[in-house]
Amino acid sequence: MNENATIDMERDQNDGQITYANDVIATIVSVATAEVDGISGIAGGGSLSGILAKGKAPRGVRVDMNGEDVKVDVSVTVDYGMPIQKVGRNAQENVRKSIESMTGLHVNQVDLHVVGVSFEKENQEMQQSQKLALSIEEEKEQAIAEEAASLEQENTEVILDEDDPLEEDDADGQQDAPEDGDEKLEEPSSEE
Repeated sequence: MNENATIDMERDQNDGQITYANDVIATIVSVATAEVDGISGIAGGGSLSGILAKGKAPRGVRVDMNGEDVKVDVSVTVDYGMPIQKVGRNAQENVRKSIESMTGLHVNQVDLHVVGVSFEKENQEMQQSQKLALSIEEEKEQAIAEEAASLEQENTEVILDEDDPLEEDDADGQQDAPEDGDEKLEEPSSEE
């Protein structure tokens, strides 16, 4: 395995060479693979931002260079429910295009190894649908509570609007206080 690939630029200019480290090609492979819908990650690679920040070659990616020819092996996990053949072909093509357009190297082969299936996306979708169901239920409960409060307020307004409820007998059968002009009964005094 060659550590770095040297590209001879003599065909265009006579003043130098371009050398690519395997880590550079491996990083291109990681990014191009992760861009494909249905690929949940590079096997053993951790987060892509962590790989790029550390500047290390991603685990799960192997690059062999022979002059301008490149062979790539990449191990991935695929989202559950995705058509693996289609996702794999899309990943191979995206890796090929990315390497060739960025470096000018010729990609002979892209071997994609599906080493796992991820349920993370399905779990997230399930959690989102549960949250949605809960929020709908909470909205219903809130609407019921608001309706109950509204009905209670209407009942209170109706009671306050009735004509002078003090003129009628109380529930215990006693008449309410007399109005002006009614005779008042004097209570005996207790001064003896």
